[in-house]
Amino acid sequence: MANVPATTQDPAQNIQADPNNGRRYHAHKNGSYFMPNDESELDRLDLSHQMFKMTMRDKLYLAPIGKPARILDIGTGTGIWAIEMGDDFPDSEVLGTDLSPTQPTWVPANVKFEVDDAEENWTFQHHFDFVHCRYLAAAIGDWEKLVRQCFEATKPGGYTELQDYDLRVYSEDGSLTSEHAERKWNDFGLGACVSMGKDPEPGPKIEGWMKDAGFVDVYHERFRLPIGPWPKDKHLKTVGAWNVVSLEEGLEGMTLRLMTQILGWQPESVQVLLASVRKDFRDPKIHAQLDL
Repeated sequence: MANVPATTQDPAQNIQADPNNGRRYHAHKNGSYFMPNDESELDRLDLSHQMFKMTMRDKLYLAPIGKPARILDIGTGTGIWAIEMGDDFPDSEVLGTDLSPTQPTWVPANVKFEVDDAEENWTFQHHFDFVHCRYLAAAIGDWEKLVRQCFEATKPGGYTELQDYDLRVYSEDGSLTSEHAERKWNDFGLGACVSMGKDPEPGPKIEGWMKDAGFVDVYHERFRLPIGPWPKDKHLKTVGAWNVVSLEEGLEGMTLRLMTQILGWQPESVQVLLASVRKDFRDPKIHAQLDL
């Protein structure tokens, strides 16, 4: 495998620290994304990538894409999906875009990354055989525009695949109630995202948005993501074990900025709530889950 530098940008130009919670955030269009981009968060994103693959039975995608010449990964994060696609399709050109240049410096020769905001007007010079967007829940304000731009960027006969969450936590057996800290935390977080104009529950709406944008042969599949290894099913038990680790790793990052800057909580009060949330995560009697 040949390697070339992925980008010549200086990462320091797109990084800032938050003195209120000690985490690092992107500086590009400051405030448009509330999650941090420090090493802890990047490690969690890579862990979540493995969980996504595990959930989909070790697949990076579901679309019957054949051998695409050009692949676009919107919101590429650490770039791990784009890099693995570059390895799997060495004759393809793979482009990943994100708000932060936090991807590796050395990548496969057919993979490159660019700093870009998916919510702005896209200016790509050519179409793509496969457009991929993943894990943008609570990061996008105008999903209809995003999906429409995916359609416009996709080559006729090509495919677009969106894999995303409904971030509302629930239980099918009533074991998660409104009295649990986990439910309260989830309600506070979803409310804060909505107040910012970011949709935290895009998953079940994507099929409709794609049809409205002009896509044909739209296929939708729902995956359950248990929080913890409580399921009896072996596959779901494993997914749940990975999911709870990912959630615990990201709990502060996905909560502190929302609850202190949007909802006005004191950091100390947030930490008290999060201690109870972690306790609920680990309670095998609480059968909480998310949908993908």
